[in-house]
Amino acid sequence: MAQSNSPTRVVVVGGGLAGLASTMKLTELGAQVDLISLTPVKRSHSVCAQGGINSCNDATRQLGDDEWKHLDDTVYGGDFLNHQPPVKEMAYWAPKVIELMDRLGVPFNRTGEGFIDRRRFGGTLYKRTAFAGATTGQQLLYALDEQVRRQEAEGNVRKFEFWDFLGPIQDETGRCRGVVAQDMVSMEIKAFPADAVVVATGGCGLIYGRSTMSVFCTGSAASRCFQVGAKYANAEFIQVHPTAIPGADKLRLMSESARGEGGRVWVPRTPQDSRGPRDIPEADRYYFLEERYPEYGNLVPRDIATREIFDICVNEGLSVEDDRMCVYLDLTHIPRHELDRKLGGILEIYEKFQGVDPRDEPMKIFPAVHYSMGGLWADYVKGEDGGLEAGAPRNHMTSIDGLYAIGECDYHYHGANRLGANSLLSCIFTGLFTGSSIMNYSASQKSGADDVPQSLLDSAVKAEQDRHDHLLNGNAGSDENPYLIHQELGDLMTRVATVVRRNDQLEEAIKKVDELHERAMKVSLADTGSWTNQNVIFAKSLQDMFPLAKALLKGALQRDECRGAHFKPDFKKPSLTSEDPVERRRQAEAWCDEFEANNEKYLKSTVATWNASTNQPDLAYEDVDTTLIPPRPRLYGLVGAEAIEEVWNERAAKKLAQSKSGSGLVGAN
Repeated sequence: MAQSNSPTRVVVVGGGLAGLASTMKLTELGAQVDLISLTPVKRSHSVCAQGGINSCNDATRQLGDDEWKHLDDTVYGGDFLNHQPPVKEMAYWAPKVIELMDRLGVPFNRTGEGFIDRRRFGGTLYKRTAFAGATTGQQLLYALDEQVRRQEAEGNVRKFEFWDFLGPIQDETGRCRGVVAQDMVSMEIKAFPADAVVVATGGCGLIYGRSTMSVFCTGSAASRCFQVGAKYANAEFIQVHPTAIPGADKLRLMSESARGEGGRVWVPRTPQDSRGPRDIPEADRYYFLEERYPEYGNLVPRDIATREIFDICVNEGLSVEDDRMCVYLDLTHIPRHELDRKLGGILEIYEKFQGVDPRDEPMKIFPAVHYSMGGLWADYVKGEDGGLEAGAPRNHMTSIDGLYAIGECDYHYHGANRLGANSLLSCIFTGLFTGSSIMNYSASQKSGADDVPQSLLDSAVKAEQDRHDHLLNGNAGSDENPYLIHQELGDLMTRVATVVRRNDQLEEAIKKVDELHERAMKVSLADTGSWTNQNVIFAKSLQDMFPLAKALLKGALQRDECRGAHFKPDFKKPSLTSEDPVERRRQAEAWCDEFEANNEKYLKSTVATWNASTNQPDLAYEDVDTTLIPPRPRLYGLVGAEAIEEVWNERAAKKLAQSKSGSGLVGAN
């Protein structure tokens, strides 16, 4: 057992919603926390989240909604690649999470009666999304920050802002005993011993150069864990958000809340129509999402909306502008006071960067890399109710003993495509839920943070100091520029691994990334100083992007199917073509046969292990737990969907009857 006279010490890496929720919960349970953050925690990327946070609620319950339907929408939207027990636990916790955040002072928008207001987001027909204007992430983050500051004032939290996580410290058994981190001002490298370590460091958008993620979302923290033994799962599943403002420096999100509040996506029916958008009559406007997906309209899941916008601009040639791909996102029909009350945050962003008032003129938007569905592989223990077993030490533990992953940098919750407003929920939920698991793990260990050998800490610091010194001085004769290499990597990844993926391009990209990786290891730095050296910090991050980029490309190459955000046109399942009922039925049967065969082969998580000897990821595949909701075809807008659904439901009913017969349940009371 851990020493009883010493409190449990946990290192939490990352100061966003997941990291702060974890810190708050751990300190409530009696732990001492060292919180390490690349930025001031109030500037973590969670602050950029705009639209809202999902849960079943009293209003939707009256319309037939419940937590099970939230679970169903999440796994259906994720193309059934989500492990269902964690998703079930999250969906059933969701109302409690929003109630907690409300009690902590988050200024959620209210109805006239004083209830929390809700909006509808993509992939559901219910208004589940609670919101604080269009700055929901910021308000949630600030509320959690207040709670962590309270614990900091009481001496339970030590905060290390502007510190870069360099890697976990492992003992001879492979157990994580702490971390090494670097002060980005003084450049001091220091070891932090711990009973357990929580990584809550977000996504890896900078692999693509420009994305909606903040410029410090490099994925390097997850990569540093990956390179020393943590597995990485579903790297190939990257969400491309349908609506963002293109920019030379980065891409700026225009929240799904704009469509949730009634925003309409359209293009002129005449290519590059020279008339102003307000001068184009309704008859000459093509509301393509509404016409192609009448049930969901502008709120189809993000992967589908993204592909449709891409198709309209690239394949149908209907981009609003000739020299820049974009479509209109129109809010001008909504009263100004409603826009200001519910969407003021994003309207200000658009006005600032585009110089146009979106209350008066439709926004011009295009898809952008936005979110990592994949992340560090993490375990879970299934409970008797089909959710998670509360307090089980394995919940969210990576393949490194004592190292936990939560928030966007884990892989459990979103499958092949994340539903909007589920990200803030998954971050806060995982931070809160894992607290008891981490405490129980720490209590079960024979040695704790105070018992970590000094020699182990010193050797870990020395290894990182050697890497740092080599980057400063070891490649003096090289002319490789880390910023140019990063630009090449970003351009390549954006071209071959976003909306549309083709095997020949992926094969070429893998070769090119290998070459860029070799060059990145030889970069020469313009700044070799020992104070606030941003060059060397970026160079380390650049080098650590490549293992994740390789896992992403290799995973995408080997997955010959279309699933969620992973779309290969060569493997797209066709619509039904026949109008003859008998032939249409035959086509539907064949479609379902092919769907089942594809699931048998590809309904699996890709799990990558880093092979240091080859400098490549080795891939394996893991079955997905679909025991709660059997996988079914994802039929948004498909021609012939009714016939396919009829055949599929008949098969599902037959399987259910057979399973009941086999278990002796037929006729039982």
